[in-house]
Order: sequence, then C-alpha cells, then structure tokens
Amino acid sequence: MPHDHAHAHLDPASGDRRVSLAIWASGLLTLAQIAGGLASGSLALIADAVHDFSDMAALVIAYGARKLARRPADAAMTFGYGRIEIVAALINYTTLVLLGLFLIYEGAMRIVDPPQVGGWTVVIVAGVALAVDALTWSMQRHRVNIRALFLHNVSDALASVAVMVGGALILLYDWRLVDPLVTIGIALYILYLALSEIGGPIRTLMLGSPDHIDNAEVIAAVCAVEGVAGVHHVHFWQMQEHAAALDCHVVLTGAGWPAQETVKAAIKAMLADRFGIGHSTLEFEHVDRAHDGAALYGCHDGPLGGRA
Repeated sequence: MPHDHAHAHLDPASGDRRVSLAIWASGLLTLAQIAGGLASGSLALIADAVHDFSDMAALVIAYGARKLARRPADAAMTFGYGRIEIVAALINYTTLVLLGLFLIYEGAMRIVDPPQVGGWTVVIVAGVALAVDALTWSMQRHRVNIRALFLHNVSDALASVAVMVGGALILLYDWRLVDPLVTIGIALYILYLALSEIGGPIRTLMLGSPDHIDNAEVIAAVCAVEGVAGVHHVHFWQMQEHAAALDCHVVLTGAGWPAQETVKAAIKAMLADRFGIGHSTLEFEHVDRAHDGAALYGCHDGPLGGRA
C-alpha cells in the first residue's frame, strides 16, 4: 500500500464514524469498478479496483488497530495488541504483490489476443472513481491527523485518468491494446509500492533495529553518561511501529556503582529526549565483575562494548 497509508495511525480526533464511512465508500467504489470491469471486459478497470482496494485495506488496518490499541495489555499479550497492525499490513502487502503479478500475467495474455472492451462503461466508471478520489481529497486535505491515509489519492486519480483515456481511445479508434497496456502499468505501480513498503513490517516482526535510529550514536550517548564504563548485550527493537525500545547491560564504574538509580534516571531521560526511546530495560554490572568477552549486540560472546 503506497505512501505509508498501510501504516497510518488515526488519532482519536479523526472519529470512528468518519473513518467507518470512508471504509464503506472505498469498498463500494472497489465493487463498482470490479462490476464495471467484468461488464465491459476491461482488465484495466479491475486493476484500478485492486489499487483502490488497497485504500480500503489501509483504512481497515488503521481502524482495527485503533480499536485494538484501546485494549490494555493482559496475561496473554503482555506487550498489548498494537502489533496486529503490522501483521495485517504484511498480509495486505503480500496480497497486493500476488494480485499485481496476476494482473501482469493477464495483461500479457490480452496483448496477444486483445478482447472487445466496452469503452463507454470504462469511461463512466473510471470517471466516477476519479470524482470519488477528488471528493475524498477535498474532505481530508485540511485534516492533518489522518492526511497520511489520503496522500496517495494523487496516484489513485492518475490511475483513473489513465483508465479513462484508455476507454476513450477504444471508443475513438477501437484500440483495444490500450486496455492491457494500462493494466500492466497499474500492476507494475502496485508491485513497486508493495515491494518498497513490505520490508518495514518484516523488519519489525523480525525484531530488527528501528531504521530511524543510529545505533552507534545511541550507544555512544549511553557510554557518555557519567558513571558508565561501557555497554554490551544491546538489543534495539520496536514494540509497535512507532515505539522504539532498548534492552542492554550497562557496565558501571566503581564511582557509578553506588549511584545506580541516578545513572539509570539519567540514561532513561537521555534516551527519551534525544532518541525518542520511551521503553528501556537496563541491567547494571560492576566494572570489576562485568561479563568477560560479551558481544556488543545480542547475547553472544564477542568484543566488549566500551566508550565509542
């Protein structure tokens, strides 16, 4: 799903009813395009429907994630339910990749033998889709809190224009080859967007380090806190999409050991203020009794992390 709208978050001001109406509108538009594509024989309309389906899926993910996020952590989900958004996004991206490949295959088959396409149906349905895109954008352009969900409307509108132009060329010149060509163009765009975004959910689910954080800079900042001799067994990860976390062992100097609470407070405040890391778990070790040969990252043996 393009332009981060699969990962968009809706704050409480956006309103459940407004988002619910947007989901229904996107769903009805998708169904109308599929029906129009089947009735006219236009694969390009169906490809545009897949593109618009990603809009609805993005809204459903964001809407469902906000609902689930209201549930407190419990014994079964001690970190809460926020990661359901990441799982749903991964499923959605994977689905879009498969649909994009299918549309390319079907489009290629139609280039070999272009079928008859109802041009007027294509133009009318694509025109309705373009009008809905314009209306949606005009409704949301002043609402910054959920604007990210609709920034991709420009690409939606361009896809609808391409389908309309294709329908017009069919009407004027009976150029049926334009329909599979437009289909392949839209499918390639869907693939590009899905493949460029799918790495984010995979990275999060694999407990990868947040890509917006410089690990070395964070480690150097921790080591620069007074009383800290070094760190090891460092784990950077994300509890949820925008909630970075850090677990590590902190080696304290002889002077820092009696002041553990002061050092801890200083590290946590620095992590939150400078790097936006609001969740950190710190285990302290005395420099004279620190893990010998501990690796900087992970839980394996290796070079001990010191001051960077």
